[in-house]
Amino acid sequence: MSDPTSGAVLRGAVDLSSLRSRPSAPAGSATAPSAGPGPSLIFDATDESFGQVLELSRSVPVVVDLWAEWCGPCKQLSPILEKVVTELDGRVVLAKVDVDANPQLAQGFRAQSIPMVVALVAGQPVPLFTGAVPEQQVRDVFAQLLQLAAQNGVTGTVPVDGAESAEPDEPVLPPRHQEAFDAIEAGDYARAVSAYEAALAENPRDEEARAGLGQVRLLQRVQGLDLQQARDAAASAPTDIEAQFAVADLDIAGGHVDDAFARLLDLFAALPSDERGAVRDRLIELFGLIGNSDARVIRARGQLSSLLF
Repeated sequence: MSDPTSGAVLRGAVDLSSLRSRPSAPAGSATAPSAGPGPSLIFDATDESFGQVLELSRSVPVVVDLWAEWCGPCKQLSPILEKVVTELDGRVVLAKVDVDANPQLAQGFRAQSIPMVVALVAGQPVPLFTGAVPEQQVRDVFAQLLQLAAQNGVTGTVPVDGAESAEPDEPVLPPRHQEAFDAIEAGDYARAVSAYEAALAENPRDEEARAGLGQVRLLQRVQGLDLQQARDAAASAPTDIEAQFAVADLDIAGGHVDDAFARLLDLFAALPSDERGAVRDRLIELFGLIGNSDARVIRARGQLSSLLF
């Protein structure tokens, strides 16, 4: 965990949990996906089910173990991760991702070498370490992770040994929000956008709908994009607005917020004044998605202001 604070986020760089899973569980009551009976502290995650994992990370820190069957160091590290997670009694869960079977996740996490271990806190990726590390180092990193999660209000637990949670049931979503969730689960992002827009038309102060709208629009834009192809296109055309937008969106979706902002600020500075409007609007949209109180947004907003005046 090279810099425990740099990966922290209060609203999430991209909180895709609200886009591809059920409504969030109340704080303190989390349910991990489970492939069978017993505690759900350790489970396999896939490209299709990862929305549930992102949603879960809003309640309890999720450690993601990216591995493969052919990877010797992975087989050394995985038992250590499982042991430490089990000893933490539901305060952390472990999602295991076979990178060969789940290429979208491997690409999303930029898993250039494995084992690679990343945490999710409130939907935001937090890099932990790469390679097999000693058990004591794993314990130290997990202790830092729990501190980071607490700072961001993620303090729930997963029931162990089938224990019942004493927390209340999930609240019922407003109809427009439920319509958006249903559409997202069906992969119909256009209908989800329409539902959130309708919710905002009915209540312009509906911040949950506003956040959901920004998130689903981002998901809609990155759907089907290939990261390497997008980077190659952007590198060959440094002032092509759409090419730079595509990479910035992928960076935001992967949690590389500063990289996305830097790319768009450089593009803004390189363009003639009469072509800058779209870049400014996209930056402002992304600022709202990350959260206006986020330090990275404050810094980037200041840089944008200096370029404007």
